[in-house]
Amino acid sequence: MEQSEVVLRAIGILTHSAERIRTAGQDLDAGSGLGEGQIGSLLAEVFPSFQVARDATPLEAAHTVTEAALPAIMQLIGAFSFVFAELAEVHDAGRTDISSADLLRELALRMSRPDTAE
Repeated sequence: MEQSEVVLRAIGILTHSAERIRTAGQDLDAGSGLGEGQIGSLLAEVFPSFQVARDATPLEAAHTVTEAALPAIMQLIGAFSFVFAELAEVHDAGRTDISSADLLRELALRMSRPDTAE
């Protein structure tokens, strides 16, 4: 999966979660489970399938899992970090002309354009 696709999915998860929190009246307990379906779907798409040899030692198994999962983990961290940094930059600048929801939409549009996607 391309990084721009992962960023778009992260934006979708954050947008959906923010909307659910707003409609739940800021009740954090009501917000549990936010985006679980979307997150699970993204993880299933990003993480590769791999097999650990039956006779692998625990250390060998750990290395196999790490080698297989690390690129996906880095891709996910990068996507969410990018979106967070964009939101934080607008917040820290004290801008009131754009809401977080509008910024997420703007980021999604920017990432959807092939000439500007990361």
